[in-house]
Amino acid sequence: HRRAEGLTSEQQPPPRGIRGVRTPGRAMATEDLEKQLLLAVDAAGCVEDSWTYAAENGVSHEALVGVLSSLEIDGLIARQRIDTPTLTLTEEGATYAAEGTPEFKLVQLVSAEGTPESYLNEQLGAQVVRFAKGAAMKNKWLRYDKKAGLYFPGAVAAEVDTVAQQLRNLDISPPTGNDLKTMKKRQLVAAGRRVSWKVSKGEKFATERRRRAADVTYEMLQSGAWQTEDFKPYNLNSVPVMPAQGYFHPLLKVRAEFRAILMQMGFSEMPTNKWVESSFWNFDSLFQPQSHPARDAHDTFFIKEPALTVRMPDDYYERVREVHENGGYGSIGHGINFKREEAFKNLLRTHTTAISAQMLYRLARDMEANGGAFEPKKYFSIDRVFRNETMDATHLCEFHQVEGLVADYNLSLGDLIGTIRTFFAKIGITQLRFKPAFNPYTEPSMEVFGYHPDLGKWTEIGNSGIFRPEMLRPMGLPEGVRVIAWGLSLERPTMIKYRVKNIRTLFGHKASVERTRAAPMCWFP
Repeated sequence: HRRAEGLTSEQQPPPRGIRGVRTPGRAMATEDLEKQLLLAVDAAGCVEDSWTYAAENGVSHEALVGVLSSLEIDGLIARQRIDTPTLTLTEEGATYAAEGTPEFKLVQLVSAEGTPESYLNEQLGAQVVRFAKGAAMKNKWLRYDKKAGLYFPGAVAAEVDTVAQQLRNLDISPPTGNDLKTMKKRQLVAAGRRVSWKVSKGEKFATERRRRAADVTYEMLQSGAWQTEDFKPYNLNSVPVMPAQGYFHPLLKVRAEFRAILMQMGFSEMPTNKWVESSFWNFDSLFQPQSHPARDAHDTFFIKEPALTVRMPDDYYERVREVHENGGYGSIGHGINFKREEAFKNLLRTHTTAISAQMLYRLARDMEANGGAFEPKKYFSIDRVFRNETMDATHLCEFHQVEGLVADYNLSLGDLIGTIRTFFAKIGITQLRFKPAFNPYTEPSMEVFGYHPDLGKWTEIGNSGIFRPEMLRPMGLPEGVRVIAWGLSLERPTMIKYRVKNIRTLFGHKASVERTRAAPMCWFP
C-alpha cells in the first residue's frame, strides 16, 4: 500500500477509527480542489497549514498535497514545509481507549470483602491479571492481604480510568511529563511528526489555472496553434528511470577475463558448443579403459534418445581399439575386449578434453595434408561440463571447465608447470602447490592447489599432465610431439575472486539475483 505523502516514516497510519491520525477525507475532483484552494489563498493571502485546511474542508490531505505539487510546478503557489510533532495510538492503546485499562477493569472486580486471585484470573486471564495488579497497586487502587490470600480495594478509590481518558483525549489534550513517559513505556502511544505545508501565492498566481500543453500534437501542427500555445517547460536535468535490464553473472565476468588472458598468452579458442559427445571421444580416444568407474551411470549422465552416435572415423577407431586391446607405442594396453556399442554411447560430456582430442586429431589430419609438416598449436576452451556428483560447498553436477593445451616438440613437465604458473599469476593466484596424481590419459599427472583466503585452506583448483603416447600416436601425430594440458573449473577461481564460500550460492537456484546485479567488474591487474 502507498504511504500518504503527508506522513513521514516515523508516523505510520494506524487502523481506521483511531483518533489523532487521519483527517476526514471525501473524494473531490482535482480541478475543484485546485480552484477551491486558489480562491482560499487569494482571499486570505495564504493557507497557514495544509493539514488544518484539509480537516476543515473535509478533503484528503494526501490528495491536497498532490494538488500543491502540481500548482507549485506551474508557479501558481509557493509552499513552506511545516513539521509538527504528533502522538498516535498504538493498537494496544486504541483498545485501552475504547474498553478501558486492565488495571481499572481489575479493580472493578474486587469487593470490600476480599477477592481471590483465582476469580480474577477466571474473569480477565492470568496474564492480564499479572500485569494489571502491579499497575493498580502503584496507583494505590489495590492492596493484597498475604495472610488471607485476598485482594481488597486500596487507599485511593478508583473512580476514573485516568489513562483511558487521556488516550481518548489524545488530540485535545496530549499527555506530558511522566504521564507521556509512562504511556510510551507501556507502548500505548507512538511519537512521530506530521509534515504539512504553508501555502502562499506564487510568481504566476491566478485564481484559475490554465492548463499548459505537454507535447506538440498533430492537430496543433495542422492548425498552426502550436505557435501561440503555452507549453510546459522541459526539465533537461531530470534523471530518468533506468529500464530493467540484464546483468552479467560473475561467472561470465571471470570467463571474459580468462578468455582475454589466454588469448594474450597466444592460445586459440576451440569450438565447444556441443554438449553431447560419444563415449568414444569422451573416453576411448583418451585411452581411458571401458571398465573405468567414471564410465558408470552413477558418475556420468548418459543420453536415452538418441542413445548411440551415428558416425565415427573408421580408421582412427580401429587404431584406438587396437591400442586398448593389445597396446603399442611402448604400452601393453588394457588387455580387454573393446566393445563397439560401448564406444558409440551418447552422453553429456564430462570434460572439454573430448574437444581437445578432436582438435588434436584434426591437427594430425592437417599435418598429413601439408606433406607431414607439423605446426605447433596452443588451444584453450571454457565451457560447461556435466558429472553425476554429490553436491556440496565446492561441487555441482554441472560446472564450467577451463582447459588449455600446447602441442609441440620435446615439451617437458617444467614447461607445463611454467605455463600453469604464468596463467594463474595473471589472475592473481600466486600461492600454488602441485601434487602427483593419476589420470588415465596423462603421464606424469599433477593436481593443482590454490590457497583460498576466506576458507583459510588449500583448495584443489585444477588438474594437469602430459598426454600419453597411447592417446597421441593413434591420431597420427609424430613421435617427438608432446602435448601438455591443464584444466580447472571456472567456479573455484570465481569463488576466490568474489569471496564466495559455497558454490551453490554462486551458480544454481540458490544464487542471489541481487548479488549478481551488484557484482563488480572482474579485473585481474
